Amino acid sequence: MTASNPPRDEPRVHRDNPADLSLADPSASDLSTADLSAAHLLNSISSRLAGQLRLVAPPGRRRPAPPALVLVAHGSRDPSALSTVRALMDRVRQLRPGLPLHLGHIELNEPLLPDTLAALGDTPAVLVPLLLGRGYHVKQDIPEMAAASPVRARVAAPLGPHPLLVEALHARLTEAGWPPAMDDTDRRSTAVVLAAAGSRDPDSAADTRRTARLLAARLDVPVVPAYASAASPTVPTALRALASRGRHRVAVASYFTAPGRFATQCADQAPWIASAPLGAHDAMARLILHRYDQSLSTRSTEAA
Repeated sequence: MTASNPPRDEPRVHRDNPADLSLADPSASDLSTADLSAAHLLNSISSRLAGQLRLVAPPGRRRPAPPALVLVAHGSRDPSALSTVRALMDRVRQLRPGLPLHLGHIELNEPLLPDTLAALGDTPAVLVPLLLGRGYHVKQDIPEMAAASPVRARVAAPLGPHPLLVEALHARLTEAGWPPAMDDTDRRSTAVVLAAAGSRDPDSAADTRRTARLLAARLDVPVVPAYASAASPTVPTALRALASRGRHRVAVASYFTAPGRFATQCADQAPWIASAPLGAHDAMARLILHRYDQSLSTRSTEAA
């Protein structure tokens, strides 16, 4: 009988398992087959448990929880604004389950941002403004509220300008009746007014103009920014200017994150179609997470 065929009354030794080598020791020759099988089973269980335990990081080395994401909405007296923002939060949760997510308003709605931050205590957080450009709220109000709280907070960039906003704008226009294709004749008579809230800050207007350029490139028709307050041109003025250039089929693209007085006012002035506010669109949820991640990445770069 060769070495590769051991006698039937001898336990087979698994040479590739160091723990099984003990079975080859002559001192174990008086053990029964049942004893050896039990020992082998216990050894196998122990090995598997050790492997599982190696996957669990020691308490001192566990990865810390991610900073909370605080959505900062402006606030509105329109009750549908709050429900829209909460629907957008649900989209964000679906995209990133487990991320601590909170809401705070600058004014008009509860919870107000200072109350949200106070409830977080010293928990680190990233504040993502649901605002579409740089302005007083982004530059002054939100940073001041963050500085007055115990939270270790960073304020992310506003949502706009960004190609994901253009994706959401295009989708809302399509829902409102924007044609999937146009011939040259229709294109020469068509345009879009990008209706925004407006701000006295020139950076805010620059951000809106950039979004208008991105949308114009997407639609291949002129897109003119216009404002509901605090800046010019107004929506009626922009519509008249386009009509004087032969652009009579003009859509109003609602450049608002949620419904409200300004969004309704601008939509009512549309001579053709008007899109709904950006709202709980998937592109908006992805953009919020992008701004959150971007803020954390910037912090890591600065620390390095």
